[in-house]
Amino acid sequence: MRRSSTFARQVLLVRVGRRDGDLHPTDLAPTEHRYADRQRRRYGLDRLSRPTLGVDPTLGLDRAHVDAVMPVSPAMPPMTQTDEAHSIPLLPGERTMARRMKFALVNACTLASLMLGMLAIFLAMQGEVRMAALCLIACVGFDGLDGALARRLGVASPFGAQMDSLADMCSFGLAAPVVVYASLAGSVSTAAAAVACALVAACAAIRLARFNVSPKDGRFFCGVPTTMAAAVLAVTVAIGLPVPGAVLVAGVALLAFAMVSSFPYAKLARLVKLPPWLWLAPVIGALVDIRLTFALIVVGYLVSGPVLWLRQRRTA
Repeated sequence: MRRSSTFARQVLLVRVGRRDGDLHPTDLAPTEHRYADRQRRRYGLDRLSRPTLGVDPTLGLDRAHVDAVMPVSPAMPPMTQTDEAHSIPLLPGERTMARRMKFALVNACTLASLMLGMLAIFLAMQGEVRMAALCLIACVGFDGLDGALARRLGVASPFGAQMDSLADMCSFGLAAPVVVYASLAGSVSTAAAAVACALVAACAAIRLARFNVSPKDGRFFCGVPTTMAAAVLAVTVAIGLPVPGAVLVAGVALLAFAMVSSFPYAKLARLVKLPPWLWLAPVIGALVDIRLTFALIVVGYLVSGPVLWLRQRRTA
């Protein structure tokens, strides 16, 4: 109907004898162009671009300035130029067949960790808790292997970092709590086990997201790494630590909060550089009582974070 009224108006303007000099160029313009320029004519923005209507040419008003302040109707989206889509290569640098094979090998390790995490969930659902814990330990091994291979082969990439983070969330943020929940069945209340395991999943997601956007420190981790927390949970289930269920639930919750804490924890590279005689004590302890030795090592590592934090505050 609007198009019909517009056409009738054009006919009437011609028949009443309007002089050719009085006709505005847009009066007889095609309907599509008139509707496309309706907003500019409604708010009088076309007059700003014509210096003959009393606008000072020195103001420098051009079409770009007018378009920037012109109101936009929700019914008519603004006309913008379409940017060309640029695809980002998954493997930066030279894309030779040898580098592609290395890149595929590294990502195969990441996917292996992901698949082992899924297998751990399936085994835990069937009651095979020990086997599920061993799958988690294998996940930890593949998680460390893909990063080491990527740096060694020179195929580290942002895509690989994101893949590793997503696989960690599946294997360590979801599979590990499921395995722990299955191991706690019958020893503690279902609600307590569910809350503790949900804390592990939530804190793992926060820890991984914070790690992706935080600056990296070559000496310490900010909070307990997700991989290490999952390894502790997996070994605890695998060896069957003989502690009451309530203590296990409290330990799982404490480990979850340690992941999102700001305490500095030493990286494995710094632990390897410790004097050899310090490694002799846990080896001998493992031969005597592996469960007690493992518990003491975990407690010592968790306590080291607050100790280092207090030491840094005193020296600052």
